[in-house]
Amino acid sequence: METIRMVDLKSQYSLIAEEVQSALSEVIESTAFINGPAVQEFQANLEQYLDVKHVIPCANGTDALQIALMGLKLAPGDEVITADFTFAATVEVISLLQLTPVLVDVDPQTFNIDPKAIEAAITPKTKAIIPVHLFGQAANMEAINALAEKHQLYVVEDNAQGIGASYTYANGTKAKTGTLGHIAATSFFPSKNLGAYGDGGAIFTNDDELAHFIRGIVNHGMYKRYYHDVVGVNSRLDAMQAAVLNVKLKYLDYYNERRKEAAIRYTQLLENHPNIVTPYRAADCSSHVFHQYTLRIIDRDRDALVRYLNDNDIPCGVYYPVPLHRQKAYAQPGTNEAQFPVTNQLVKEVISLPMHSELSVEQIEYIAEKVLDFLA
Repeated sequence: METIRMVDLKSQYSLIAEEVQSALSEVIESTAFINGPAVQEFQANLEQYLDVKHVIPCANGTDALQIALMGLKLAPGDEVITADFTFAATVEVISLLQLTPVLVDVDPQTFNIDPKAIEAAITPKTKAIIPVHLFGQAANMEAINALAEKHQLYVVEDNAQGIGASYTYANGTKAKTGTLGHIAATSFFPSKNLGAYGDGGAIFTNDDELAHFIRGIVNHGMYKRYYHDVVGVNSRLDAMQAAVLNVKLKYLDYYNERRKEAAIRYTQLLENHPNIVTPYRAADCSSHVFHQYTLRIIDRDRDALVRYLNDNDIPCGVYYPVPLHRQKAYAQPGTNEAQFPVTNQLVKEVISLPMHSELSVEQIEYIAEKVLDFLA
């Protein structure tokens, strides 16, 4: 059996090496390293894939979130509601812009932000909601958008883990995550479902005016060279990464389908154990692209399981061990722990198993066998 990796980028590369090398050679020979044809081609292809009017590439996923918020022209002190159970970048950018993060609890089934908790947290200062499509699972966007419309709020999707997932509305229509709110941000960090060979990110929107404003922000506030119309940043996706992403975009649906197949096999092997809660997925699995395959371990020692798997050469992850409301950088005086019952429980229980498009059935079965052996 091949060595088990949390993410197997080497095996993935072996299947597309010739295409990647050719694309990189084109960029090098052209010397168009910044905002060159490779970036423009990737932007156009991603717009077509997502069926969104505007893709604005940038340097990384955190920049994408920050720039998306900058594009909304919020004022210091404005409140932005987001999930307590997610990676820190989501709340980091809110704080950097001197906005006020308002953390709320998540749904125990999907791990995504709970619309009821959002509604309870809305105040006259609330200006935006950032739902995170955590672990690749689409958040409840219909309910979130209804709240946003009712209270005249912006919706900024954090799609860093969910690219390629589809959301199904109550009327049966579908749309890709990242196109469901006013604006969205994604990451092309190498381990993502659509990952570069370095850092990268992008912003998505169907709003022409907002897209124009953001295109200036990412390029030092310039719409014309050396004329700075707005306060901007230097955040551009370089052409080498765009070339890699343009190759890999052709395979994104294949990668996501392989992840779904792996997730379904994991679930078949693990779902009947009384100490395991397997990830929720809709019947057709379209709303989850399994950036992570995350279990809940009930009434057993999750951390001991982590050690046991590592001792058996199985990598795993705990995403995330500490809720944001308890992080030193983001803790707020007077926080009521009773507001976060689900998050406080999840951080004790979650464990993510290896998940990537190169997992073999043999590897999945071995991993599941070791999980069950520990819990026996």
